[in-house]
Amino acid sequence: MAGGRLILISNDDGYHAPGIRALKESLQGLGRLVVCCPDREQSAASHALTLSRPLRLNRMAEDEFSVDGTPTDSVLLGIHVALKGKKPDLVISGINSGPNMADDISYSGTVAAALEGALFGIPSIAVSLTSHNPKDFSGAQKVARELAEWVFANGLPPETLLNVNVPAIEPAKIRGRRITSQGKRHFEEIVSEKEDPRGVKYYWVAGTRVIPEQDPASDLLAVEQGYVSITPLRFELTAEDLLGKLKGLEQG
Repeated sequence: MAGGRLILISNDDGYHAPGIRALKESLQGLGRLVVCCPDREQSAASHALTLSRPLRLNRMAEDEFSVDGTPTDSVLLGIHVALKGKKPDLVISGINSGPNMADDISYSGTVAAALEGALFGIPSIAVSLTSHNPKDFSGAQKVARELAEWVFANGLPPETLLNVNVPAIEPAKIRGRRITSQGKRHFEEIVSEKEDPRGVKYYWVAGTRVIPEQDPASDLLAVEQGYVSITPLRFELTAEDLLGKLKGLEQG
């Protein structure tokens, strides 16, 4: 079993999502595969942690568990309960249906699951396929497997993860891979106001994506051009360039 490696698999699309089945299939033979993910879709849950109610961990099959919580909850319970505190050698999240690039990274439950692994000092990868209704996961499966093997061979620096987005095109048409930076896009008309049959207003959070001109190294541009985007992320958020400027605010 590949030197006794232990791999924790999670997602934000839920236990019954086809992407997590495809991911587990792609990693066969690399070690012991343990699935621990939300019991239902938790897209855009970001790095939310459930603190206001108890969580339930349900054993669905051998080495497969679902959690009635967020992707972060799932990785946390996966490590501490399903794996009985044993750190996995890799946390891998996905394969997500839909992209997780640019500003969307901050909302992504897929990325958050990998981020939780990184917080525990575990090499972690988030993998997304850029279609919201994918039919063919084979291209993303190949990328997930090869990157898992690369991480086992090379490791990752502490407190970092890889955010991977695979174009939703025929695998044979994927042009290659690009190491990218986080792009930039924003939304207009974010909140839509409507009225129910009783005349009570309600609001739907949606919006039209507006994509400004991109840096040539951005994740958005790479995927648009038919390349797999691999973006290294870290969770250190300090704005280093402001530290000196803010020194004048110090007191005492």
